[in-house]
Amino acid sequence: MSRKHHLAELQMAIMQVLWDCDEATVAQVREALAPSRRLAYTTVGTMLTKLEQNGQVTHRSDGRVNIYRPAIAQEKVKRSMLTDLTQRLFSGSVPDLVCHLLDGCEVTREELDELRELIREKEEKLDGAS
Repeated sequence: MSRKHHLAELQMAIMQVLWDCDEATVAQVREALAPSRRLAYTTVGTMLTKLEQNGQVTHRSDGRVNIYRPAIAQEKVKRSMLTDLTQRLFSGSVPDLVCHLLDGCEVTREELDELRELIREKEEKLDGAS
């Protein structure tokens, strides 16, 4: 079974900074989050330490400064969290999830066309695997 990567809101925001920048110091992460969040330097440092203990980030030292990098891919986290959400809220039913999304959002014709194309590609992959 693959390892689950569930991130809380602040953890996800920190990881997003690291995914966007490839690597960053505590100060750089704090600065990137500053427009929407006023966080203490120690709060960001503690969160990065916890993310590292969970295997979600790594760091290297440059003198007295730690530089953090994501250790897991953004897509892997999205997939894990969405799979868990689908399981918990929709008993694993992808059609129920999609139906709920379509009913709850404004969807353009272009987006529907894109969804049809994605479904067609998935069908071709499944047909080719047979």
